[in-house]
Amino acid sequence: MKSTETSIARATLLIVISALSFGSISILTVLTTRAGTSLLTAMAWRYVLAAVILGAGLQVASIAPVSGRRVVQLMLMGGCGQALITYLSLHALEYIPVGPLAFLFYTYPAWVALIAAIRRTEPLTPVRVVALILALTGVTIMVGAPTGKLNPVGVALALASALIYSAYLPTLGQLQRGVPALFATFLLVSGAAIAFVLSALFAGELLLPRSISVWVNILLLTFVSTVIAFWSLIKGLSVLGSVRTAIIATVEPFFTAVLGVLVLGNQFSMATLVGGVLIAAAVLVIEWSSTHIPATA
Repeated sequence: MKSTETSIARATLLIVISALSFGSISILTVLTTRAGTSLLTAMAWRYVLAAVILGAGLQVASIAPVSGRRVVQLMLMGGCGQALITYLSLHALEYIPVGPLAFLFYTYPAWVALIAAIRRTEPLTPVRVVALILALTGVTIMVGAPTGKLNPVGVALALASALIYSAYLPTLGQLQRGVPALFATFLLVSGAAIAFVLSALFAGELLLPRSISVWVNILLLTFVSTVIAFWSLIKGLSVLGSVRTAIIATVEPFFTAVLGVLVLGNQFSMATLVGGVLIAAAVLVIEWSSTHIPATA
């Protein structure tokens, strides 16, 4: 029992680390694009460098047992899934502001829980419902529920992104079973690298940045927002399952808001604090319940 509790606590910590790492993406991307580097250029270099770093750490023994079919599936998950989610989110910003986009995208934990309940892969227990309500309320307070009339195209794109991610997360959980975390991360990142390089080439934006500050941001995106973020996600997801992972990952917008205050000089509001407290409460509820509910791999 003690070993199980330790494993769950470690997995929870890994998902928090993953969420914090992903939470730095928007800030680092803003800094990079403000310096004149296109988004496609930054993402292409981010994933290519991450794939090189992860590939350098692989061992032949960890690769041999994995079937070719599983390799292709994970690369397609990284290339098609990740690229599509990113595209839909960025395209939605052409129609709606970032606040409503964040609100709509972070409905994905509810979709993950609903899909898992319908498929009977993970139970929607009362404790999980409470944690889900706390998390969604925290996100709503923090970013603000959409008010006024929003462009339906932007709303559709944002919700599509959330729905695709809600399917992406449990599918990733299934595909990475039996695959060493480092190798699974390498395959996902490699797939994304191929997708972004091809997109950048097609758009004529595969350029070599000349600014040192831009390279610093790209390297941070590589190490923190890609290598650490994806590896931690895969490790934690294999223990907690998609529902608990999705709820815990709602700490991401709070960290993004805090980072925005520290790096971009944004204002820290009471809404951000209250939202962060509710999200932290949701994580604590999930952590408590995880010691009483068998983990789902």
